[in-house]
Amino acid sequence: MSTFIYIMDPMCSWCWAFRPSIEVLKKHYPEHNWRLIMGGLAPDTDQPMSTEMQEKIISIWRQIQNQTGTDFNFDFWTQNTPQRNSYPACRAVITAERLKTGRGEQMVNAIQNAYYRQALNPSDTRVLLQLAQQIGLSSTLFSQELSLSITDQQLETEIMTARKLGAHGFPSLFFQNNHGIRPVSLGYCDARELLRRVEELKKE
Repeated sequence: MSTFIYIMDPMCSWCWAFRPSIEVLKKHYPEHNWRLIMGGLAPDTDQPMSTEMQEKIISIWRQIQNQTGTDFNFDFWTQNTPQRNSYPACRAVITAERLKTGRGEQMVNAIQNAYYRQALNPSDTRVLLQLAQQIGLSSTLFSQELSLSITDQQLETEIMTARKLGAHGFPSLFFQNNHGIRPVSLGYCDARELLRRVEELKKE
């Protein structure tokens, strides 16, 4: 059976903009499998984000908003101490999926909604525990699993897999069938263009 391989990071703003396109694709091809891979946008740090980096990301949010109409809650930048640190969010997705199949995707959606709509900080473990509860997981069990070395190892494996496939930015979407694995989109793409590209690949 054909499979879509989606490489992303929950704290990647272009992945947030790409979410509607992914949802359209899933509705259009309900018979296909999906494989979610964490790309690891920003490694662990406990240092506050520099003013220059904050200004850069804010400008990216504005660019995405103007280009795609995607909503962002800019209160995040005044209500939090931002860190350039997305690995905790990636581990949260991996942990959620390991605890129960399908929860990984739910965790992605929960993190994105918390970050981009509610101005919460997914670099904060306390926020991730709250989100685990929201999607029906035990916060105690989730906390234990989140800190296991196997979770770090799986994240590193997924990052390496993404690089081997040629995903050097996010979002990246690939299509796998009997002909192998081929890229559909290396970067943002609207739903109409995404469907067109998939149809072309399926004809080959």
